[in-house]
Amino acid sequence: MHKDDQMTPKERLAGFFSGKEIDRIPALPFVTSVSGRVAGITHKEKRSCAKNQAQAQIACYERFGNDSISIEYGLHGVGIALGSKTNDPEDGVPAIIEHYLKNLKDLSSLDLSKIERKNDPWYQLNYDAYHICMEKYGHEVGASLSIHGPITAAGSIYPVEKLLRSIRKEPEKVHELLRFSTDATKIVMKDFLEAGAGISLCDPIASGTLIDKKTYIEFVLPYTKEIVDYVHSFGKSLTYHVCGETSHMTLDLVESGCNMLSIDNRVSLVDTKKLVGDRLPIVGNVDPVEIMMLGTVEDVYAGVKKCIEEGYDSPKGYLLSTGCGIPINAPIENIDAFMGAARKHGKWPINSDNFKEEILEKSSL
Repeated sequence: MHKDDQMTPKERLAGFFSGKEIDRIPALPFVTSVSGRVAGITHKEKRSCAKNQAQAQIACYERFGNDSISIEYGLHGVGIALGSKTNDPEDGVPAIIEHYLKNLKDLSSLDLSKIERKNDPWYQLNYDAYHICMEKYGHEVGASLSIHGPITAAGSIYPVEKLLRSIRKEPEKVHELLRFSTDATKIVMKDFLEAGAGISLCDPIASGTLIDKKTYIEFVLPYTKEIVDYVHSFGKSLTYHVCGETSHMTLDLVESGCNMLSIDNRVSLVDTKKLVGDRLPIVGNVDPVEIMMLGTVEDVYAGVKKCIEEGYDSPKGYLLSTGCGIPINAPIENIDAFMGAARKHGKWPINSDNFKEEILEKSSL
């Protein structure tokens, strides 16, 4: 437990969801990609073995006291298991440079057995990392599997630009690919769910920046609902995040049945609270680039304060987070500041007087 906290993350989250008193607002910064730097290793070193993958998350937890450990299966895992190739940067997030599937006529070559843990070293590495983390700190903090949504999984198998064109030209083939990617995603989730992990589902290709509402409803929502139902069948919860501007799809995202909705910094926290705050907890949404990477410590404190002030009274609850993943080259001190601001401005009980008091203090200087 962090020295500046009075509760463990498990105690805090249990209290939060049961409506009991807690010490501070739950804080869940996206510390997946940046975690290697916190541990003093490069991103390539981090992803090289289960021990390093685990140690990066352990280092984050020990330094920041964030409220969940994140196991990073990532956005490309299914494609890589099938044979998609990535670059291998020393200190950057890998990108796919060659997709396994070149033509949707070849969908019959897709093999679900390649996704299974016994056949996929990346799956096994992350599964082992999960257990290393839980063996050390599972008594006080939980973990979630960070994994792609159905259309992003499809985009790791087949080039995204071709996939988006095929939605118009070959919709039946796209549905067939999405059927495969959904089944593959469930295969990856299964062992983690049985081990006790929650799920953080991220689907950036479902963004309103790339597809319209109609396409989301037809090609993404049904498969996402299926994944959410699958997670619920294990008695576990799912947090859903779609990158970019999704304001016009907020109700559709919630229709997935997700337990918590994580919103990008481009989306209004106030508007989201008004629209769906009475249906589920909202997670978000400090700007990961302008504030966490490019901002000063003072900017981070101001950004966190603004989010807490806007979200703390959401009817079903509000959890502080970043609007997306914190970039690898963001100053580590800014993550310290994020958590420091959570402890200051999110000290329980939170009410409007907390913010008024600060205004009065400044005016008296």
